[in-house]
Formats: sequence, structure tokens, C-alpha cells
Amino acid sequence: MDFQWMAWTMPTALFFVGIALMLTAMTVWEVLSPTAETKGFLPMRTTRGDRLFIGLLGSAFLHLGWLAATDATLWGALAVSLVWTALVIRFG
Repeated sequence: MDFQWMAWTMPTALFFVGIALMLTAMTVWEVLSPTAETKGFLPMRTTRGDRLFIGLLGSAFLHLGWLAATDATLWGALAVSLVWTALVIRFG
């Protein structure tokens, strides 16, 4: 297979490996301990998987906003995204 059309850099590969590991871990966790819907600060009842998805989706928008608003390095956006996702997963 020819994958030369995509620039597979180490950060890109780590990103996709990280997402795959999170999904695998959440699947195993769900099989071992089924989740119950809870109500947190989000305006709906959510499961662990819902909160992970909302955290990842919010992180994507935070990164896009960061890119649009500033020329600073993305490390700041990563820090904000990690805090956002942790808050959503814990208290969402």
C-alpha cells in the first residue's frame, strides 16, 4: 500500500494511537462494568462514552478556535483541552 499521500508524522501517529487506546479502554471498561446514565453540569443525562465523545469534540473545537485566534503554539490548546475533557468526564 502506498501511504505517501499523507504526511504520517510522529505527532499524527501518536494522536491516532491515543484515540484508538482510549476507545479500546472505554470498551473494555464498559464490558467489565456497564455504565449508568448520570446528570451533571451538561444539560442531558450522559454515559461515560457520551462524556468522552463530548470531551473529544469540545477539544477539537478548542484547538480550531486556538488556531483561529492566536499564532501561539498548540501546547496551550492541548493544556486547555485536557482540563476541559477531564472536567466533562468527571463532572459532566
